[in-house]
Amino acid sequence: EGRPIDVYNHGHLRRDFTYVDDVVDAVMAVAAQPPAREDGLPPHRVLNVGHNGPVPLMDFIACLETACGREAIKNFLPMQAGDVPDTWADTSRLEQTFGVRADTDLQTGAQRFVDWFRDYYGVAPLTAS
Repeated sequence: EGRPIDVYNHGHLRRDFTYVDDVVDAVMAVAAQPPAREDGLPPHRVLNVGHNGPVPLMDFIACLETACGREAIKNFLPMQAGDVPDTWADTSRLEQTFGVRADTDLQTGAQRFVDWFRDYYGVAPLTAS
């Protein structure tokens, strides 16, 4: 639609972007193997689902730009109060226990998302003018 996107901390952020199918695969693997009860306590485990590595926000935006076929109009803003510059999921317990690892690379995930979005919402790809 040609509207700008807000880019906080002037783009100097890193996040753990995870493709939705990788999240579904992880949830299905965990659901298929519920934990056993120990000492009469309810079974539980805390597992992080993610890609296990931070990616610069500007790299993510570049992947979306490539998938969309256009450059984003970026509105660079300062860091928001309460935000952190870097976040990512430590998925080592998930990988060790269930052998599950998110393996969709950033560009592939961005392209699949854009393709899905265009199909779902009936948005035609950009054409050269």
